[in-house]
Amino acid sequence: MLRLHRPLFLILTMTLVAASAVLVAARPSQAAPTAFQHPGVLVDKAQLDFARQQVLAGAQPQKAAYDAMKASSYAALSYTPKPRAIVECGSSSNPNNGCSDERDDALAAYTHALLWYITRDDRYAKKAIQIMDAWSAVLKDHTNSNAPLQTGWSGASFSRAGELIKHTNGGQWAQRGRFEKMLRDVYLPEVRNGAGCKNGNWELIMTDAAIGIAVFLDDHAAFDKALSIWRGRLPGYVYETTDGAYPKAPSTCSSKDTRDEIIDYWQGQSTFTNGLAQETCRDFGHTGWGLTAATHVAETAYHQGVNLYAEAGKRLTDGYYFHTRLENGAAVPSNLCGGTVKKGLGAVTEVVYNHYHNRLGQQMPTTLAYTEAKRPAGANYFFAWETLTHANNRR
Repeated sequence: MLRLHRPLFLILTMTLVAASAVLVAARPSQAAPTAFQHPGVLVDKAQLDFARQQVLAGAQPQKAAYDAMKASSYAALSYTPKPRAIVECGSSSNPNNGCSDERDDALAAYTHALLWYITRDDRYAKKAIQIMDAWSAVLKDHTNSNAPLQTGWSGASFSRAGELIKHTNGGQWAQRGRFEKMLRDVYLPEVRNGAGCKNGNWELIMTDAAIGIAVFLDDHAAFDKALSIWRGRLPGYVYETTDGAYPKAPSTCSSKDTRDEIIDYWQGQSTFTNGLAQETCRDFGHTGWGLTAATHVAETAYHQGVNLYAEAGKRLTDGYYFHTRLENGAAVPSNLCGGTVKKGLGAVTEVVYNHYHNRLGQQMPTTLAYTEAKRPAGANYFFAWETLTHANNRR
């Protein structure tokens, strides 16, 4: 159900989305709401309640997704966090001084927060808190070349875990203020201003973390900054023919101001079509990260009354269609990446499919086929258990 917050007058318009006759609500407010909705980082209470109801009823696909989550190493009540004061991450996490530990611990905290919500077993809430407290007690900085991306990966999961525990566990978190300070002082400064001319998955992942942290901290300025970064990056990441003869430069990367520079930035691709991404000719794995991070930002904003989905509906759905069509077996055109692509998009489509199909009724058979083939979606770097939280969940 679409929610419109704060306007004096509510205006509903009829529009076409991707050539389908679909009812789409007019945009809600386009800046931070007067009061944030909690829980509201990637998932809200109605979605959590639906997921819990499905699991308890043994309904699919949530039950299989829950079972996979429960069986994962992230869900063990014996899970032991490995915090450190300085996390040093070079290119491709080499050196890896705490990089994978931090990412895994953040995913484990989120996993235990979800388990707490579904089971109401206090042990899971306590484990999530233990993991978050362990890091907030010691972490001071992220260093080396991958520091911004590492901060984005871990900050995205930590903000979701913190949001669930803070707003569903009755306030039983003695060191919450210390965790909030860590997100405010260590994570947010690293991710809030974007990644400049780095590959686009960097900036979108960083913005995913930034908007989650902003909601968790009730930080209106940080929320508005995340919206601005997203709006300036997405057109520089997914191409639409309405952009012109070649893609736009991201707003944080003004140095890319000629066609040749753009082609180089787009991995040497010189012909452009709807849905092509800046990293398509690099590989689909990084592209999937960029697309799902962009969608996470839109989902969190949606829960806060800002409809980024409506602003970029065709761009997002074209981006997923372009890549899932090839993942599903369509022939690679000779003028795309020299006729060869590196597949491996990942389980990144549940959230976008849920919004445009389940909430709005848009037909997306190609994305659906890919989504069902990847169920139940697991946990990886900064996204986790999205079949559980978003499959068929139009709330």
